[in-house]
Amino acid sequence: MKIGIIGAGMIGGTLARRWTRLGHEVFIANSRGPETLGELAAETGAKAVTRAEAARAGEVVVLTIPQKAVLDLPRDLFANVPKDVVVIDTGNYYPIRDGQLAELDGGMVESEWVASRLGRPVVKAFNNIYFKSLLEKGTAKGTPGRTALPVAGDPPEARAKVIRLVDELGFEPVDAGGLSDSWRQQPGTPAYTQDLDEARLKQALAQAERHRIPEYRNAANDSLKKYLAT
Repeated sequence: MKIGIIGAGMIGGTLARRWTRLGHEVFIANSRGPETLGELAAETGAKAVTRAEAARAGEVVVLTIPQKAVLDLPRDLFANVPKDVVVIDTGNYYPIRDGQLAELDGGMVESEWVASRLGRPVVKAFNNIYFKSLLEKGTAKGTPGRTALPVAGDPPEARAKVIRLVDELGFEPVDAGGLSDSWRQQPGTPAYTQDLDEARLKQALAQAERHRIPEYRNAANDSLKKYLAT
Protein backbone atom coordinates (compact mmCIF):
# COMPACT_ATOMS: atom_id res chain seq x y z
CA MET A 1 0.00 0.00 0.00
CA LYS A 2 1.09 3.59 -0.61
CA ILE A 3 0.73 5.66 2.56
CA GLY A 4 1.30 9.40 3.05
CA ILE A 5 2.25 10.77 6.45
CA ILE A 6 2.00 14.48 7.25
CA GLY A 7 3.99 15.07 10.41
CA ALA A 8 7.35 13.54 11.27
CA GLY A 9 7.27 13.64 15.06
CA MET A 10 7.21 10.66 17.42
CA ILE A 11 4.04 9.03 16.10
CA GLY A 12 4.65 9.92 12.44
CA GLY A 13 8.24 8.71 12.56
CA THR A 14 7.22 5.51 14.35
CA LEU A 15 4.49 4.72 11.81
CA ALA A 16 6.99 5.33 8.99
CA ARG A 17 9.43 2.88 10.59
CA ARG A 18 6.79 0.22 11.20
CA TRP A 19 5.07 0.45 7.83
CA THR A 20 8.21 0.44 5.71
CA ARG A 21 9.31 -2.71 7.55
CA LEU A 22 5.99 -4.27 6.60
CA GLY A 23 6.61 -3.50 2.94
CA HIS A 24 4.43 -0.44 2.46
CA GLU A 25 5.61 2.51 0.37
CA VAL A 26 5.65 5.51 2.70
CA PHE A 27 5.81 9.19 1.76
CA ILE A 28 6.50 11.49 4.70
CA ALA A 29 6.28 15.26 5.00
CA ASN A 30 6.55 18.03 7.59
CA SER A 31 6.01 21.77 7.66
CA ARG A 32 9.69 22.57 7.07
CA GLY A 33 10.20 20.78 3.76
CA PRO A 34 11.55 17.43 2.55
CA GLU A 35 15.16 18.57 2.78
CA THR A 36 14.85 18.42 6.60
CA LEU A 37 13.79 14.76 6.55
CA GLY A 38 16.87 13.23 4.96
CA GLU A 39 17.98 11.34 8.06
CA LEU A 40 14.57 9.80 8.70
CA ALA A 41 14.18 8.91 5.03
CA ALA A 42 17.59 7.25 4.96
CA GLU A 43 16.84 5.26 8.12
CA THR A 44 13.37 4.06 7.17
CA GLY A 45 13.32 3.97 3.39
CA ALA A 46 10.38 6.38 3.36
CA LYS A 47 10.42 9.06 0.69
CA ALA A 48 10.62 12.66 1.94
CA VAL A 49 8.09 14.83 0.11
CA THR A 50 6.07 18.03 0.47
CA ARG A 51 2.80 18.07 2.38
CA ALA A 52 0.87 18.34 -0.89
CA GLU A 53 2.68 15.30 -2.25
CA ALA A 54 2.03 13.31 0.93
CA ALA A 55 -1.68 14.15 0.73
CA ARG A 56 -1.78 12.73 -2.80
CA ALA A 57 0.50 9.77 -2.14
CA GLY A 58 -1.89 6.86 -2.09
CA GLU A 59 -4.72 5.00 -0.37
CA VAL A 60 -4.19 6.32 3.17
CA VAL A 61 -2.93 9.65 4.50
CA VAL A 62 -2.02 10.09 8.17
CA LEU A 63 -2.25 13.55 9.70
CA THR A 64 -0.09 13.48 12.82
CA ILE A 65 0.60 17.04 13.92
CA PRO A 66 -0.17 19.21 16.97
CA GLN A 67 -3.78 20.37 17.02
CA LYS A 68 -2.81 24.01 16.56
CA ALA A 69 -0.84 23.12 13.41
CA VAL A 70 -4.06 22.08 11.68
CA LEU A 71 -4.82 25.81 11.41
CA ASP A 72 -1.67 26.28 9.34
CA LEU A 73 -2.45 23.63 6.74
CA PRO A 74 -3.39 24.89 3.27
CA ARG A 75 -7.17 24.94 3.02
CA ASP A 76 -6.97 23.16 -0.33
CA LEU A 77 -4.55 20.45 0.85
CA PHE A 78 -7.07 17.68 0.16
CA ALA A 79 -9.05 19.44 -2.57
CA ASN A 80 -7.92 17.12 -5.37
CA VAL A 81 -7.41 13.99 -3.30
CA PRO A 82 -9.81 11.20 -4.35
CA LYS A 83 -12.75 10.70 -2.02
CA ASP A 84 -11.83 7.08 -1.35
CA VAL A 85 -8.47 8.05 0.18
CA VAL A 86 -8.72 7.49 3.93
CA VAL A 87 -7.41 10.29 6.18
CA ILE A 88 -6.30 9.22 9.67
CA ASP A 89 -6.11 11.86 12.41
CA THR A 90 -3.81 11.03 15.33
CA GLY A 91 -4.00 14.45 16.95
CA ASN A 92 -4.89 15.52 20.47
CA TYR A 93 -5.79 18.89 21.95
CA TYR A 94 -3.57 20.17 24.76
CA PRO A 95 -4.27 23.86 25.49
CA ILE A 96 -0.84 24.28 27.14
CA ARG A 97 0.74 23.37 23.79
CA ASP A 98 -1.92 24.41 21.28
CA GLY A 99 -3.35 27.54 22.86
CA GLN A 100 -7.08 27.89 23.42
CA LEU A 101 -9.22 26.74 20.49
CA ALA A 102 -12.70 28.15 20.97
CA GLU A 103 -14.64 25.43 19.14
CA LEU A 104 -12.99 22.67 21.15
CA ASP A 105 -13.38 24.55 24.42
CA GLY A 106 -17.03 24.89 23.49
CA GLY A 107 -17.47 21.12 23.27
CA MET A 108 -16.75 20.22 19.64
CA VAL A 109 -15.13 16.79 19.32
CA GLU A 110 -11.45 17.13 18.41
CA SER A 111 -11.44 15.05 15.24
CA GLU A 112 -14.79 16.46 14.07
CA TRP A 113 -13.07 19.84 14.24
CA VAL A 114 -10.15 18.48 12.20
CA ALA A 115 -12.56 17.04 9.62
CA SER A 116 -14.32 20.41 9.35
CA ARG A 117 -10.98 22.16 8.78
CA LEU A 118 -9.90 19.66 6.13
CA GLY A 119 -13.29 19.55 4.45
CA ARG A 120 -13.45 15.74 4.43
CA PRO A 121 -14.07 12.78 6.76
CA VAL A 122 -11.29 11.49 8.98
CA VAL A 123 -10.72 8.37 11.07
CA LYS A 124 -9.38 8.80 14.61
CA ALA A 125 -6.62 6.31 15.45
CA PHE A 126 -3.16 6.05 17.00
CA ASN A 127 -3.88 9.06 19.24
CA ASN A 128 -4.18 7.20 22.55
CA ILE A 129 -0.88 5.31 22.53
CA TYR A 130 2.66 6.44 23.37
CA PHE A 131 5.09 6.20 20.46
CA LYS A 132 7.29 3.76 22.38
CA SER A 133 4.36 1.38 22.84
CA LEU A 134 3.46 1.76 19.16
CA LEU A 135 7.04 0.89 18.25
CA GLU A 136 7.53 -2.03 20.63
CA LYS A 137 4.24 -3.60 21.78
CA GLY A 138 2.84 -5.00 18.56
CA THR A 139 2.24 -8.76 18.76
CA ALA A 140 0.79 -11.50 16.57
CA LYS A 141 -2.96 -11.87 16.29
CA GLY A 142 -4.21 -14.23 18.98
CA THR A 143 -1.50 -13.31 21.49
CA PRO A 144 -3.05 -13.29 25.00
CA GLY A 145 -3.31 -9.74 26.38
CA ARG A 146 -2.59 -8.17 23.00
CA THR A 147 -2.67 -4.36 23.32
CA ALA A 148 -5.83 -2.96 21.74
CA LEU A 149 -6.36 0.33 19.92
CA PRO A 150 -9.67 2.10 19.23
CA VAL A 151 -10.61 3.21 15.73
CA ALA A 152 -13.44 5.73 15.33
CA GLY A 153 -14.53 7.42 12.13
CA ASP A 154 -16.72 7.73 9.08
CA PRO A 155 -17.63 6.21 6.71
CA PRO A 156 -17.62 2.57 7.93
CA GLU A 157 -15.53 1.35 4.99
CA ALA A 158 -12.81 3.88 5.85
CA ARG A 159 -12.88 2.73 9.46
CA ALA A 160 -12.57 -0.88 8.27
CA LYS A 161 -9.42 -0.08 6.29
CA VAL A 162 -7.79 1.51 9.35
CA ILE A 163 -8.85 -1.46 11.47
CA ARG A 164 -6.91 -3.72 9.10
CA LEU A 165 -3.83 -1.51 9.38
CA VAL A 166 -4.00 -1.55 13.18
CA ASP A 167 -4.19 -5.35 13.16
CA GLU A 168 -1.27 -5.59 10.75
CA LEU A 169 0.84 -3.44 13.09
CA GLY A 170 0.29 -5.96 15.85
CA PHE A 171 -2.52 -4.39 17.87
CA GLU A 172 -6.06 -5.61 18.49
CA PRO A 173 -8.37 -3.16 16.71
CA VAL A 174 -11.54 -2.11 18.49
CA ASP A 175 -14.29 -0.59 16.38
CA ALA A 176 -15.15 2.51 18.41
CA GLY A 177 -17.96 3.74 16.16
CA GLY A 178 -18.36 6.91 14.16
CA LEU A 179 -16.31 10.05 14.50
CA SER A 180 -18.85 11.56 16.87
CA ASP A 181 -17.81 8.88 19.37
CA SER A 182 -14.08 9.60 19.10
CA TRP A 183 -14.22 11.81 22.22
CA ARG A 184 -14.07 8.55 24.19
CA GLN A 185 -10.38 8.20 23.29
CA GLN A 186 -9.34 11.83 23.77
CA PRO A 187 -6.70 12.88 26.35
CA GLY A 188 -7.51 12.13 29.96
CA THR A 189 -10.24 9.57 29.28
CA PRO A 190 -10.02 6.04 30.77
CA ALA A 191 -8.83 4.69 27.40
CA TYR A 192 -6.00 7.16 26.95
CA THR A 193 -2.39 5.86 26.98
CA GLN A 194 -3.21 2.83 29.14
CA ASP A 195 -2.13 0.00 26.76
CA LEU A 196 -5.22 -2.06 27.57
CA ASP A 197 -6.24 -5.39 26.10
CA GLU A 198 -9.43 -5.67 24.05
CA ALA A 199 -11.85 -6.35 26.91
CA ARG A 200 -10.46 -3.64 29.15
CA LEU A 201 -10.31 -1.11 26.31
CA LYS A 202 -13.97 -1.68 25.46
CA GLN A 203 -14.79 -1.23 29.15
CA ALA A 204 -12.74 1.99 29.31
CA LEU A 205 -14.45 3.42 26.24
CA ALA A 206 -17.85 2.63 27.73
CA GLN A 207 -16.92 4.22 31.06
CA ALA A 208 -16.10 7.61 29.51
CA GLU A 209 -18.71 10.29 30.20
CA ARG A 210 -19.13 13.13 27.75
CA HIS A 211 -20.01 15.75 30.37
CA ARG A 212 -16.59 15.10 31.91
CA ILE A 213 -14.60 16.07 28.78
CA PRO A 214 -13.41 19.37 30.37
CA GLU A 215 -12.31 17.41 33.43
CA TYR A 216 -10.48 14.82 31.30
CA ARG A 217 -8.81 17.55 29.29
CA ASN A 218 -7.70 19.51 32.34
CA ALA A 219 -6.18 16.40 33.89
CA ALA A 220 -4.26 15.59 30.70
CA ASN A 221 -3.18 19.20 30.34
CA ASP A 222 -1.89 19.27 33.92
CA SER A 223 0.06 16.06 33.32
CA LEU A 224 1.72 17.54 30.24
CA LYS A 225 2.48 20.74 32.14
CA LYS A 226 4.27 18.72 34.84
CA TYR A 227 6.16 16.72 32.23
CA LEU A 228 7.34 19.87 30.44
CA ALA A 229 8.49 21.34 33.76
CA THR A 230 10.82 18.42 34.50
